[in-house]
Amino acid sequence: MILIVDDDRAICASLKMLLTTAGFQCTAVTEPAEAIAFVRSEKPDAVLLDMNFSRFTTGDEGLTLLKQMKILVPDMPVILMTAWGSIELAVEGIKSGAFDFITKPWDNRRIIQTVSTALELADKQKSRTIDSSFDRCGIIGDDAVLNNVLDTVARIAPTNASVLITGESGTGKELIAEAIHRNSPRRNKPFIKVNLGGMSQSLFESEMFGHVKGAFTDAVTDRVGRFEAANGGTIFLDEIGELDLGSQVKLLRVLQEQRFEPLGSNSTRTVDVRVVCATNADLPAMVAERTFREDLFYRINLVTLELPPLRNRKGDIATLAAHFAKDAAKRNNLEVPILDKSAIEFLASQNFPGNLREMKNLVERAILLSGSDKLTAEDFIRIAPTTPGSVHAEGKPLLDLMEQNEIIKALDRCNGNVSRAAVELGLSRQALYRRMEKFGLNDKSKTT
Repeated sequence: MILIVDDDRAICASLKMLLTTAGFQCTAVTEPAEAIAFVRSEKPDAVLLDMNFSRFTTGDEGLTLLKQMKILVPDMPVILMTAWGSIELAVEGIKSGAFDFITKPWDNRRIIQTVSTALELADKQKSRTIDSSFDRCGIIGDDAVLNNVLDTVARIAPTNASVLITGESGTGKELIAEAIHRNSPRRNKPFIKVNLGGMSQSLFESEMFGHVKGAFTDAVTDRVGRFEAANGGTIFLDEIGELDLGSQVKLLRVLQEQRFEPLGSNSTRTVDVRVVCATNADLPAMVAERTFREDLFYRINLVTLELPPLRNRKGDIATLAAHFAKDAAKRNNLEVPILDKSAIEFLASQNFPGNLREMKNLVERAILLSGSDKLTAEDFIRIAPTTPGSVHAEGKPLLDLMEQNEIIKALDRCNGNVSRAAVELGLSRQALYRRMEKFGLNDKSKTT
C-alpha cells in the first residue's frame, strides 16, 4: 500500500490514477493528522509526501510530518514532493530520512521508477537479520514472533520515541524495556525502573519528582526523585494502567515539558529522559471508560510493542526449558537435569497463563521435587495443578493427560499387548480399548 499525502485533491487524484494504472495499490489523504493516523494503523509500504500544506511554503510542516512518520515506521520509504525545488530543502529532507525528493510538475516515469526502487530496497531491508552487535539483554528464544519484536526494538532503540510495551503478565516486558535502553545512545546513562502499580497516590509526587527538606513531616532531608535520577537515560514506568487519574495529570506534564518541581519547592528542574511504559491492561478500553487519560495514552504510545504470550512461541519451549533448568540447578547447587522428549512435549502442550514466569516456576519445582537427573512428562504432571479448570493448550483436562500418559507407558512396557496392559492398569480389555480410542492411541497396540 502506498500513501499519498497532499492538500491538493486534484494532485491526489492524479497521482492515485497514475500509480494504480502502474499496478500499485494506493490511498490518498489531504491532512497531516489523517496521514499520521493512517501510518500508525496501516503501516504503508511507502509514502509520497507533499512538503507544503495550506498557506505554508517553507517545507517545515512537511519535514515535521516526515520525522513523525519515520519514528512510527523507521524503514518505510518516504518520497518528498514540492513545487519549491530548493537544494537546501532537498538536503534537509534527505537528512531527516527521506528516501528521495521530486519536484512538481513531475515526470510520470520518474515517479514510477522512484516508487518501484523504494519498494524493492525496503523489501530487501525487511529480510535482514538483527545485527550481531544487538544486545538481547538475556532474552532467550528464536521463534519468529519474538524475532519480529526484537527487530522492531533494534530499529526504534536509537531514537528518542516513547514506547508502550503491552502483553500478558510474565511475557518479559521489563527485559524488552532494558533492551531498548541498552541498544540506544543512552546506554551508559541510568535505566530507572518504577513499578507504578505498587505506588500510592500520596507518595507519587515525592517518589517521582523528589522533595525538599521540610516538604512534609517526615521530610528530614532533600530527596532526588525518579525522573531526576534518570536524567540523560531511560525511565521505565511499569504497570502504568494502575496509575490513578490524579497522578496521571502530574505525569503528563513532565512527559510533555520534561520539567517538574520537587515537592515543597518552587524551583523548576529540567530533565532529558526517554520514557518507556508497560502494561497488561487494555488502555484503549480504559480511555473509552475514562479511567485513563486520552492525552496521556497518546503521549506514551508513539511506538507500541505487543509481546506474544508463551503459548504462541512453541518454537522456543525447548530452549527456554533448558535455560530455566540450568538456572534453577545452579541456584540450588544441583546437577543440571536432562529434559526428555516427553517433558518438552508436555511443556509445549500447556497454556501457561503466567507465561515465562509460570514456566520458570514449574521447571524449578520439578527439579527440586523429582530428585532425578532426568525430567520426564510424569515429573511435571505430578506437580501440575489439577483443579477443575486446569487444562492444557488444546483444552484437554490435565487429569485426562495424566491418564493418557499412564496408558502409553503401560503399552510400551507390554510391547503394545493390550490384554497385558489392561491387566497391569486394572482395566478390562474393552475399557482400555475405549480409552485408547478416546486418546487416539490405537496405533500403539501390536497384539491383543
